[in-house]
Amino acid sequence: MDIQIKRGLLDVCVLAAIKGHDSYGYRIVKDMKPYVEISESTLYPILKRLETAGQVTVRSAEHNGRLRKYYSITESGLERIKAFNSEWSEIIEIYNFVNREEETNAEK
Repeated sequence: MDIQIKRGLLDVCVLAAIKGHDSYGYRIVKDMKPYVEISESTLYPILKRLETAGQVTVRSAEHNGRLRKYYSITESGLERIKAFNSEWSEIIEIYNFVNREEETNAEK
């Protein structure tokens, strides 16, 4: 998959993973696992990028004697998910266009 497309999709997936509740790195990876395989080494640069873009906020809290970073989605992050959802129909149309020849050849 094209790296730019995958990057955009992973960003939205991470936002969706924290949409309903604050979460931390390991938990985000676990929540995404049934849908998208992502490692923590891939996740943290995404979270940093989303933080820089103002789509998530970060707070630290102590957990079992260690500081843990918790991520929260912002209004901007919610807007990003809405934009993705509205663009998805266009992505489906492109997919259908790309695969139309295969369908036409299968009918012959």
